[in-house]
Amino acid sequence: MQPLNAPIRDWTGLRVWIIGASSGIGAALATEALQAGARVALSARRADRLQAVAGTHPQALVEQFDILDRDAWSQRHAHICDTFGGVDLIIFCAADYRPERSWEVDPERAGQTLATNLGSVYTGLATVLPAMLARGNGSIAIVASVAGYFGLPNASVYGPTKAALINLAELLYVDLRPRGLNVYLINPGFVQTPLTAKNEFTMPALQTPTEAARAIRHGIMAGRFEIHFPRRFTLAMKLVRWLPYRLRFPLVSRLVRP
Repeated sequence: MQPLNAPIRDWTGLRVWIIGASSGIGAALATEALQAGARVALSARRADRLQAVAGTHPQALVEQFDILDRDAWSQRHAHICDTFGGVDLIIFCAADYRPERSWEVDPERAGQTLATNLGSVYTGLATVLPAMLARGNGSIAIVASVAGYFGLPNASVYGPTKAALINLAELLYVDLRPRGLNVYLINPGFVQTPLTAKNEFTMPALQTPTEAARAIRHGIMAGRFEIHFPRRFTLAMKLVRWLPYRLRFPLVSRLVRP
């Protein structure tokens, strides 16, 4: 079957920009891409953590900035383009998460999560798309989550942002693939990161960031649109997603105690 995206099999010299590269999946992806021969720009707020990930690798470029600073996006993009000559693949990994029930949501904190998880992606797209569209190639990868498949307790703000990212990736594919761009939707299950460390429940099929990074790169190499893993867990979540509400709601309610 023909892949939905053009497979990227050779990463040698590929110009990659990873947003949220200081820890978790983003940091592991940076290491994976560098080992595969890519030139990688690493961005997040913490310069010290970015530098720790980059190490002394000659093809790593630390581009520290706050993704909520709209002006900083264009500045960092311009510097990456001056250094690398452009961006072939941008991966949006940055995320904010706080486990909370609906009655525990703080509006100010919710706004921060919405801006980080969703708003920053729009700013990033506005930054990189003009150049990609002008040359007729480029790739965009958005890390959403299986938490966006359906409403889950304890993900009162995080879940809706991930659902929005799934919707966004789908419409981006329809808009951009005919114009030569690749769009990847990445829906991980539970991955051992500083964000999931906040959970107080047992996380089934928990993966390491390295395992997640390898799954993502392999999915991009294969040209898949949706890259979801581990499949033994994500396929079960997809099944629950398609259940009628009458069956789904009681099942989801068992996941937490009122």
